[in-house]
Amino acid sequence: MFSTPSVYARRLGMLASIITAVSLTTLLTAPTAAAAPPTPISATAALSYLATVTPKTEGTTTGYSRDLFPHWSTVSGTCNTRETVLKRDGSNVVQDSACAAVSGNWYSEYDGATWTAASDLDIDHVVPLAEAWRSGANSWTTAKRQQFANDLTRPQLIAVTDNVNQAKGDLDPGKWLPPRTAYRCTYARMWVDVKQYWGLSMDSTEKTALVNILNAC
Repeated sequence: MFSTPSVYARRLGMLASIITAVSLTTLLTAPTAAAAPPTPISATAALSYLATVTPKTEGTTTGYSRDLFPHWSTVSGTCNTRETVLKRDGSNVVQDSACAAVSGNWYSEYDGATWTAASDLDIDHVVPLAEAWRSGANSWTTAKRQQFANDLTRPQLIAVTDNVNQAKGDLDPGKWLPPRTAYRCTYARMWVDVKQYWGLSMDSTEKTALVNILNAC
């Protein structure tokens, strides 16, 4: 026995309602993305790259200035790179009309501290600007250095406790590592990822430290 068009219409309507309900349930129960920088290369990939690296004596900071690495660049509208990272790395972040973070929660991976005020956070360049300069960026154009200083595609920028970032300064992993040991493997992967992409050199102490960390990952 054939169903009438009206019966088909009702069945199609019921099916559409079920699909919509399932879709909404999936959206509501789906886990939110982790508040973190882009995922770095694996420890295995990082070690493979390091095996090809010939250590090079680090250059000097002669001629270096942070102004040669223009930051923070506008990303969209009134939002610059700093505010974009604060939004990305935090949870429940509220921004005002100027894109400044006025509230939220931030977990600093370097030291395990949690903050509710954006003023307590720095945006760390994983590979510091002065370190990049000594490793080859001194020969780049200012435009390329600007891209490096505002790189949101690689794991180069991360929101962390300001005092910890200031303690790091421009040191490489041979001289400084995050005090939270659980993050050191990720940090080493981030460092290698960034240096590999940007073609920056490594000195022997830096390379040895990275290999030792990654071998323990």
